[in-house]
Amino acid sequence: MRFLILGAALVAAPLATTAQTPRVFGHADTLRGSNGPGRAWWDATFYDLHVTVNPADSSVGGRNGITYEVLGRATEMQIDLQMPLAVDSMVQEGRPLVYRRDGNAYFVTLTAPQPLGSRQTVTVYYHGSFGGGSTTPGRRSGPFTWATDSSGAPWFATANEGPGASTWWPLKDFAADEPDSQRIAITVPDPLINVSNGRLRSTTHNTDGTTTFEWFVANPINSYNVAINASPNYVPVRSEYLGLRGPLTIEFWALASHRANAEALIPEVKTMLACFEHWFGPYPWYQDGYKLIEVPYLGMEHQSGIAYGNQYLRGYLGRDLSKTGEGMSWDYIVVHESAHEWFGNNISAKDHADMWIHESFGMYAEALYLECTEGKEAGVNYLVGVRSSMIRNDTPIIGQYGVQDVPRSQDRYPKGANMLMTMRAVVGDDTTWLATLRGLNQTFWHQTVTAKQIRDYMSASTGVDLNPIFVQYQETIKIPALEYKLGNGSLSYRWTNVVPGFTMPVDVMVGNQRVTRLAPTEQWQSMPVTTAAGASLAVIPEYYVTTQRVED
Repeated sequence: MRFLILGAALVAAPLATTAQTPRVFGHADTLRGSNGPGRAWWDATFYDLHVTVNPADSSVGGRNGITYEVLGRATEMQIDLQMPLAVDSMVQEGRPLVYRRDGNAYFVTLTAPQPLGSRQTVTVYYHGSFGGGSTTPGRRSGPFTWATDSSGAPWFATANEGPGASTWWPLKDFAADEPDSQRIAITVPDPLINVSNGRLRSTTHNTDGTTTFEWFVANPINSYNVAINASPNYVPVRSEYLGLRGPLTIEFWALASHRANAEALIPEVKTMLACFEHWFGPYPWYQDGYKLIEVPYLGMEHQSGIAYGNQYLRGYLGRDLSKTGEGMSWDYIVVHESAHEWFGNNISAKDHADMWIHESFGMYAEALYLECTEGKEAGVNYLVGVRSSMIRNDTPIIGQYGVQDVPRSQDRYPKGANMLMTMRAVVGDDTTWLATLRGLNQTFWHQTVTAKQIRDYMSASTGVDLNPIFVQYQETIKIPALEYKLGNGSLSYRWTNVVPGFTMPVDVMVGNQRVTRLAPTEQWQSMPVTTAAGASLAVIPEYYVTTQRVED
């Protein structure tokens, strides 16, 4: 089996046996994924989002006040809103604006002065329907999953990591630009309760049989993390974790029938938070709190409001992705999606082609959680297991830049995690490795980043040039092969199946001898060894490489 992505989780699909056909990108992809002239001159600083959701006909409507800083000369302004939704009007300083539609993007002609460095606001009014009603349980339309809970009550939630936030609200839907803060005011029919990101500021009961829940995010947030989650049966289970920056509120918004299950998961949440604060530094959103929100799909890393749908099972919906047994002592969604609060939400990729920054570190964090709870060997065993059960090497894990290319292959999860485990072995100093992971989150705190920034920082912090390893594992589907010859008191070795100039030290055992570090290149090297007849060479399991014995 292979695995595909659903939100930030994995679901089974048929095995791919050949490299994937390259995608062809067009004008719409460039508008969606590039920092074009309608985007480059302004920086989003605040979104004031007000949305009404009617589950009876799957419709949404409302407005978003887009406050921005003027960075350069203004011509047209690009605002994204995907079909079947449509803009009703746009207003600035009380005056209607003229705009044109180009597929899923609107280009607005601004008439008010846009002085360099000033802050301005455009308010976009919109509406639309995703077609039909929401009476079919589990039905997916647009960004929404429409469902009913065990009591027959309506239950729905959003998830839009790949397609983008503009599937349900208008904004600058560009990964490199995050607002400094955001209001999320969601109106739903009574008796539904909406839970979104950040802190609940107010609950307003309207005269038309609806209620508006106003949530506020006090920190930068990448737009695909903004979420709606609604049920009449949500109940909060509350606790507190004393972390590196003081008390952190914990809330688990579960269906009432699952309150006891949610309460039972709180100790694991605290263990996870302590583990990840050790490895990565302080939880990034103390102001906004930590939340899990039960949803009718598997899971997503919605910032400060993680979507939880693992059905209170051990592992990944009751399964061990590694097939080693190591994945069954913990709740996959709690651990994996929470890791994204550091890698994905605190540190966010500027371009979705670099979603490995989110997912490679996210799956690697699963092994670190096991290291915290079961020991380092358990974490290694887990990643070796997912290496053999999940990696397909059907396409590079970095996509094409500037066109909203999220690579279709799931390899950015297990292959990227194994790459990081390999790098830790190469560095060979756990104190330095720990400082590097913590330093990433400190250096790029609340920022969007490029692959180059991550690569350069990790090389500088560890004192090891990791760039050849990054290039090998991320930009190709080649796995380094260590060829060796062994006999007559000599060991010869070299790297093959590598990019030109590839260098990476590797720790091996020859026969029953102690671990020896080799420094292979593409050229044969030799060293004397003393081994018994029939001995062979084995690379320690932390390295994601293959070996091949060659006879003279």
